[in-house]
Amino acid sequence: MNKPHKLLAEKLLHISAIKLQPESPFVWASGWNSPIYTDNRVILSYPDVRNFVKVELARLISEQFPEANAIAGVATGAIAFGAIVADTLGLPYVYVRSTPKDHGLENMIEGNLRPGSKVVVLEDLISTATSSLKAVEAVQMAGCDVVGMVCCFNFQFPEAVKRISDANLSLVSLLTYSEMLEVASEIEYISQDELEALRQWREDPSSWVPQSF
Repeated sequence: MNKPHKLLAEKLLHISAIKLQPESPFVWASGWNSPIYTDNRVILSYPDVRNFVKVELARLISEQFPEANAIAGVATGAIAFGAIVADTLGLPYVYVRSTPKDHGLENMIEGNLRPGSKVVVLEDLISTATSSLKAVEAVQMAGCDVVGMVCCFNFQFPEAVKRISDANLSLVSLLTYSEMLEVASEIEYISQDELEALRQWREDPSSWVPQSF
């Protein structure tokens, strides 16, 4: 039987939630040339893939963080995923804004998060980990214990790995960049030359230069 990460990689490539274009890269908001573009929101439009992600994220949380008694999704990409996973687990759910609401109660956390709760922070995607760690801090400031983080897809950037380690956080990923590349190569979605280019980009994305294949 295929492992969950292999099945997920195939599914995300098939529905174009992950696109790999090393010869014709995308440009990120940071200005980086990127041979990959991910949009996990696409998953929500495919019930079978959406259900697969929901079940597997719930399984990871149950296995890795059994003490968790609340889920916090990170806005905006993980709001929907967090909600369906919390519903599956029968746990309270909140989501964390990137900045406090600019009117009304000026909430940073939307929902009722009880102080002392043991919270899993859920992300759809981790790149630099900036938004993820900001959400963790908000949950901690609310008087709760962040017992761990889970995400659908993790780029594994060295910078992010260090930040998460320095914050003494446990992160579990449903699919990592390395695992996705392995599957993309196995199913011949990319060539060996493209595989090497994609590996090089992950190590130093800010300096990566597109190549012709």
